[in-house]
Amino acid sequence: MSRREAFVAVVIAFVVGALAAGSLRGTSDPGMDSTEGSSTGPRIRWRVTSAFGTHLPALGDNPLEVADRLREASNGRLDWSIDDPGEVVPAFAIVEAVSRGKIEAGYTWLGYEEGRRPVSVLFGAVPFGMTPWEYTAWWVGGGGDALAREIYRPLGIEPILCGMIGPETAGWFRNEVNVPEDVEGLKIRFAGLGGRVLQRLGASVTLLPGGELFQALEKGAIDATEYSLPGVDERLGFDRVAKYNYFPGWHQPHTTFHLVVHKPTWDALSTADRAMIELACGNGVYRNFARAEAAQGAVLEGLAGKGVETLSLSPSLLSILEEASTAVLEEEASADPEFARVLAHQRAFREKYGRWQALAYPGPSGGAADGD
Repeated sequence: MSRREAFVAVVIAFVVGALAAGSLRGTSDPGMDSTEGSSTGPRIRWRVTSAFGTHLPALGDNPLEVADRLREASNGRLDWSIDDPGEVVPAFAIVEAVSRGKIEAGYTWLGYEEGRRPVSVLFGAVPFGMTPWEYTAWWVGGGGDALAREIYRPLGIEPILCGMIGPETAGWFRNEVNVPEDVEGLKIRFAGLGGRVLQRLGASVTLLPGGELFQALEKGAIDATEYSLPGVDERLGFDRVAKYNYFPGWHQPHTTFHLVVHKPTWDALSTADRAMIELACGNGVYRNFARAEAAQGAVLEGLAGKGVETLSLSPSLLSILEEASTAVLEEEASADPEFARVLAHQRAFREKYGRWQALAYPGPSGGAADGD
């Protein structure tokens, strides 16, 4: 086995082990059909709105699988229906709807709440930030989970890590992007802090739901877009209207998904039912990450056959993006104490973890050189 293969194996093993060790934690909540469903407790039916269409791989299929496994494990007692965005609640309004008790729970990327709650994006993804295994280590063993509960519970929300994928693409473009001047005036869809970074470089940034992006690209309403992994983007048809697909996903080195539960609903559950939901979500993170990683190589091979040019951003442009990202983070931290607190918490964890990572792992971020 090469060092690179060993590295990937260690990463996946780390994610699995961390989630298995940390998936159980305490606290509770209500609000569902309490008709008796089995001899072991009441039947609990929830409507769970997903921020992603259930037809999408890695994004929309994961909450379906979590619901299926929970249904099987509970012998049908815990029964969730997964709604597509817009069926009950719009994609970007899920956290607000759960907070107000309009729905029992939602499955979403917390960064969509950035406009109402700036700190939320730090729990979703940070430009040039944590790798997937760093985030899980921070969430499970570094206090991230407790910090999120401290922030979200007063808002009437129980946040549970329930899915994760690796880096997104840096975007799909109609024209090549080589220097900062190529970004000036660009009409682009971008989410989270990455959008703020591109605005600093002169881009015109908008945030649209995934279901609207193909039409916006096709009609020229936007010149470029980012959304997710190559496999997801291909399913949405981006390769048919934009032939330049750039990497790395500097703006989202990982993407995490959380089950957000109305806290009174959560508190009304038994300890066993809360544990079962957390176990299902822990398994969801592991399977979501592993399956998404396994699928992308074949997707990229297929895109090449369709005439898509898979390119890397130039080191000079990446350096400018990183500088702008640091400036945006500092601006947000100075404007919002809660944002500053979580950012400092993450940075402190990364500094300590970095000592281990530099010694233990091969490759650019580790202390050993690549080789067989």
